[in-house]
Amino acid sequence: MSGPNTDYDPVEVSTLKPDEVDAARDAALAAIADAADLEALKQVRIDHTGDRSPLALANREIGALPPQARKEAGQRVGQARGAVSKALAERQAVLEAEHEERMLVEETVDVTLPTDRVPAGARHPLTTGSELIADIFVAMGWEVAEGPVIEAEWLNFDALNLGPDHPARTMQDTFWTDPADDAMVLRTHTSPVQARTMLTRTPPIYVVCPGRVFRTDEYDATHSPVFHQVEGLAIDEGISMAHLKGTLDHFATAMFGEGITTRFRPSYFPFTEPSAEVDLVCFVCRGAQEIDGVTCRTCRGEGWIEWGGCGVVNPRVLRACGVDSDRYSGFAFGMGIDRTLMFRHSIADLRDLFEGDVRFTTAFGSDL
Repeated sequence: MSGPNTDYDPVEVSTLKPDEVDAARDAALAAIADAADLEALKQVRIDHTGDRSPLALANREIGALPPQARKEAGQRVGQARGAVSKALAERQAVLEAEHEERMLVEETVDVTLPTDRVPAGARHPLTTGSELIADIFVAMGWEVAEGPVIEAEWLNFDALNLGPDHPARTMQDTFWTDPADDAMVLRTHTSPVQARTMLTRTPPIYVVCPGRVFRTDEYDATHSPVFHQVEGLAIDEGISMAHLKGTLDHFATAMFGEGITTRFRPSYFPFTEPSAEVDLVCFVCRGAQEIDGVTCRTCRGEGWIEWGGCGVVNPRVLRACGVDSDRYSGFAFGMGIDRTLMFRHSIADLRDLFEGDVRFTTAFGSDL
C-alpha cells in the first residue's frame, strides 16, 4: 500500500500564486475606489466578485491542489476576497449616502407652497350672474324658460308685433341664416322664448328668460355682436304697471343692495304698450348726484343709470300667441346681463367678459 503523495509544487496553479492573488485583489480595490456612483459600483461588483472574476476563478482552483496545499491557498484567496467584499460594502455605504444627499438637494420640495399645483379654476361671471338672476325670480315663484338661439323669423319678429317693414329686420341688426328661404335668424333678443311660452302654456304665466342673443353690432368697450339678456314675462288677470314697478324694484334691490329703486321714462317698443325705459338710482351716490362735493362719475351727476326696457304686453302680442287679451294682461321687461354685471362689479370694458383671460375670471371665484 503506497503512502501519501508529498511531492508537489504549491504554486503549480498560476492563479493561486501569491502575486497573482494580490494583483487581483489590488485591481478590485482600485476599481472600487474609482467607482463614482452606484451604477458604476454595480459593474465593479460583477467584474471582481462575479463567477468569472479572477478571485472567483482562483477559488475554484483550490480543489485542484493536494490536500496539504489547500489550507494556505484557501487562506490567501479568502483573505483577498474578504478584503474586496469589505471594500465593496464600505464604498456602497458612501455612495448611497452621497446619492441621498444629492436627492435632497435636487428634489427639494418647498412645503410652504400650495399643495395643489393645478391652479383652481373659476366659473365665468356671466354663468354665475345668470344663475343669480334666475334664483332671484325662482324665489318669487317664477319659472325659468329657455329656447333655441336659432329662431324662426315669425317667433323673433311677427309674433312680437315687429312688422315686415320694421328696421330691426334688416341686415343691419339681424344675423340671418342660409338659405334665406328658411326664414331663420340668430335671435336678436330672448323675447321669442316668451312667445313660445305663451303658445304652449295657459295663464297665469310667470317666467324669466336668460340667454345669449346676437346682433350685428361693432365689438368695442360697450357693444358686442354676442351678448346676454334676461327678460321677464308675467301674464295673469289684473296685471298692471304697478306690478311691473314692484317687481323691478325688488330685482334691483337684490342685485345692487338696499335702497336701490327704479324709475320709468316713457318710450316705445312694438311688443309693449305703454312702454318705458327703466333707470336705476345710482348705486354709488344713491341718487345724490355727487360724492363729497364732486360730481358722481358713475351716473355723471344725473343720479340715475339706464338699465333696460319694459312695459305692459301689447294686446296684439297676446292675441298672436293665443292668449285672451280681454281676460288677461301682463308685463314684460328686458335688460342686458352683461351690462348689469358691469354695473355691479365696476367693469369698465365689456370685452373683458368675452376675451377669456383667466386672470379676469378667477377674480370672481365660484360665486358672485
